[in-house]
Order: sequence, then structure tokens, then C-alpha cells
Amino acid sequence: MEAITEGVKKMNVSESQKRNLIQVSNTKKPLFFYVNLAKRYMQQYNDVELSALGMAIATVVTVAEILKNNGFAVEKKIRTLTVDMRDEADARPVPKAKMEILLGKTEKFDELMAAEAEERGEAEEQN
Repeated sequence: MEAITEGVKKMNVSESQKRNLIQVSNTKKPLFFYVNLAKRYMQQYNDVELSALGMAIATVVTVAEILKNNGFAVEKKIRTLTVDMRDEADARPVPKAKMEILLGKTEKFDELMAAEAEERGEAEEQN
């Protein structure tokens, strides 16, 4: 167990393993899980990178649009690419579409988050 811990400590965090990266799935979590997680990441890091493969691209676009339309985020960068994926170690690579969207906070972000927190507080008091 200690060898594993030491190995993890020695690992370098590459550009692809950013702290503000959310890898979106269209089957594992509900849509608003990603919306709320992205808001938290923007609070902490000022921006968030949403990433998706294949069929999850529609979900990542929807999450980004919800954040933009509600005034929480602005687009900084959108990147599309194709990556080779393997189902098994010896299988042939299969090309998959990938999309990465970098979102940043709007000027009103903190104000909107405070208003949202206040609304939640009032709703809890009523219950």
C-alpha cells in the first residue's frame, strides 16, 4: 500500500489532468449535476474546462449553454478533435469525436451565486 502511495506522489500532473477539468458523461450523472459542479469549479478556479467524448458531446454543449444563458459563464475557447480509443489492450484503435469547452466567470457571477444561495436559504426556511 505504501508503494502505491509513493508512486502516486511521484506522478506528474500533466496538462490533460487539470484540476478544473470536468469529463462529462451522458449516462453516469444527471445534467444539472454537471451544471452545479461547473459553478463550483468556477468559484474555486475562475474558469472550468468541460470535456466530452462521442455521444456525450450533446450533454457538454447543453451544460455550457445553460451556464451561458443564465449569465454565469462566457466561452473562452472551444476545441474539437478526434482521439483514438481502444476497448481492449490489443484491439485496433477506433476514432472518437472529442469536444473541449473552456468557460470563464462573467462579471456578474459572484452576484448571481449569492442570489442563488439566498434563494436556497429561503426555501430551506419554508420547509
